[in-house]
Parts: sequence; C-alpha cells; structure tokens
Amino acid sequence: MKVVKLLVGVVIVLAAIQFVPYGRDHKNPPVTGEPKWDSPKTHELYNRACKDCHSNETVWPWYSSYAPVSWLTQLDVSFGRSVFNTSEWGRSGKNEGDKAAAEVRKGKMPLFIYLPAHPEAKLNADEKKQLVDGLVATFGEKKSKKKE
Repeated sequence: MKVVKLLVGVVIVLAAIQFVPYGRDHKNPPVTGEPKWDSPKTHELYNRACKDCHSNETVWPWYSSYAPVSWLTQLDVSFGRSVFNTSEWGRSGKNEGDKAAAEVRKGKMPLFIYLPAHPEAKLNADEKKQLVDGLVATFGEKKSKKKE
C-alpha cells in the first residue's frame, strides 16, 4: 500500500511540474556570425560534439519538452551559449573560444550527462585530438596560469 501511495505521489508531482513554463521555449535565436573554421573536419567534429549547446542551432530532442529534463536541458544550453556561442561569432562580449580546446582536452566537454542521449558526440581519442588541434587552430588557446 505504501508503494502505491508513493507511486501516485510521484505521478502527481511529475504531472504538476509540467505546468512550470521554464525550459520549453525552443526557439533558437538567429545565427548572426560564424567563425572561420580551420578545416571541414574541425567543423564536423564540433557539429557532432559541441553544436547543440554552443550555437543557436540547437536540436531539441522530444524529452527536452518535459520537466524536469526540460529545466536541465535549458540550463545547460543557456550556460553553454553564454560562454561560447559560434552562432554569434564576432559579437562583442564574452565568447571563450580560446578556452574550448582546454575544456575538451581535460574531458570536461562534452558534458558527461549529454553523452548517453547523444552517442554521436562521444569522440574516440583520435577524434578528440583532431578536435582539440582544430579548436586551437581556429580560436587560439588561452594558457592556464596553473600547471596541468
């Protein structure tokens, strides 16, 4: 009986949170600029592993319309665009392309939570090296003050 009550409670909560409007507006802003990629291969690897969160060309999967996943997806995309957005390249303001290679090299990007739903974004060691080298060639690289 306790299990049934718990399940009913979970269903009610999941139904109720669908009325929270955050995270379901999937209108991508316009593309206003794009970097000059060093090679088609870098661009292809970027498209596979980075583009959904770091451009205004996000492909919103079906599950990104349902809370609480919609909230997490919106947070990740909004943050990703705020620090590095190739669709607004050349715009003044924060656009940390010079840090992109270091984030990929350290394994911080793509986010571990992104990979199970997007297996195409998982890069093998050779692809990862090609992407890092291409990002450095395209954007430069900000040197860390502390030794890695």
